[in-house]
Amino acid sequence: MSEPQRIAEGEEVRPPKGRARGRRRALWLLGIVITAGSLWLALRDVQLREVGEIIGRTNWPLLLLLGVPAQLAAMWVRALRWHHLTDVIQEIPVFPLFRATCIGFMANNLLPGRAGELVRAWTLSRETGASGAGILGTVVLERVIDSVTFLGLASAVLWVGGTQALGGGALVGAALSLLVALILPIVFLVWIRISPERALGFVHGILVRVLPSSLGNRIEGSLRRFAEGLGSLRGGRHLFWVLFHSIVLWVVISVIPLYAGVVAVDIDLGSFTRTLAACYVMLAAIGLAVALPAAPGFFGTYHLACKEALGVFGVPDSRAFAMAVVVHATFWVTVTAFGLVLVPFGRTGLRAGLEAASSDQDPDADRR
Repeated sequence: MSEPQRIAEGEEVRPPKGRARGRRRALWLLGIVITAGSLWLALRDVQLREVGEIIGRTNWPLLLLLGVPAQLAAMWVRALRWHHLTDVIQEIPVFPLFRATCIGFMANNLLPGRAGELVRAWTLSRETGASGAGILGTVVLERVIDSVTFLGLASAVLWVGGTQALGGGALVGAALSLLVALILPIVFLVWIRISPERALGFVHGILVRVLPSSLGNRIEGSLRRFAEGLGSLRGGRHLFWVLFHSIVLWVVISVIPLYAGVVAVDIDLGSFTRTLAACYVMLAAIGLAVALPAAPGFFGTYHLACKEALGVFGVPDSRAFAMAVVVHATFWVTVTAFGLVLVPFGRTGLRAGLEAASSDQDPDADRR
């Protein structure tokens, strides 16, 4: 079958292995550069001795009692939401979804380029026998839903923060920009849902003009998997629960570890409302920062986002950096350890999943 025919039928044309290795190496280098730059900016004007003293006085029982359950609850809510996205492909119990989610997020802490997303799809496909391409399509769809939900939250946070918590309209322009960024993916989501071939044809026309053919083919293949995953958004019940779980995840659960960290390192912002506002600004900044290519585990970008967000509220650099260190450490250790704990509970091993992700293996490759 010729390459154009394979693309037309929705099959992703993969570049040669040597080129794939070169791309992964370039991604590694870019991530290292961004991480190093973020760490340098995060450590600028920070007194490390003071940071050590603040971490030594941290209320660890409070941080762990609130932060660890919140991190695990976030994984469970993601699994519940994923259940409604995969339901159209195959009826899957929640626990395999939860296990795959935890292992995937653990892999994101260990591998560059968000490779944990492929590990998630690979693990669940091998565990349940479901279509790997279909499962990967729901993972792509989930990332889009997260992005849309997050952009809506971030624009609201910046609007409220710019006009109330920060005492002015300095961030209103940023909020309006985010609203534009929010509308565009929603419009494209509706278009690809109503008329997928026409939408994909439009994208193909752009890709062939501005990108090398190998990269354009990969993007088009991912969009076709996304369109397949989009088929899971059927019926009011599924849509309601996907929306409900997304709001619970981003508006409630995700802010709890940040609030625990602010209290644990004794950051006094004057009131509960202002403290909560600072946590939502941090959440918005973190969401934008970790979207950048970086070394595994979001080191550097996470810390810089927390420091800059708390700096808007007048928190000293050293104390803001210390808060970022303890919250990020809680997140990284909890997610990584729990993913490792759950590996033996399924039929697929960790090594095979990591090898599949690191080699860009097609989720359905061994079924052909």
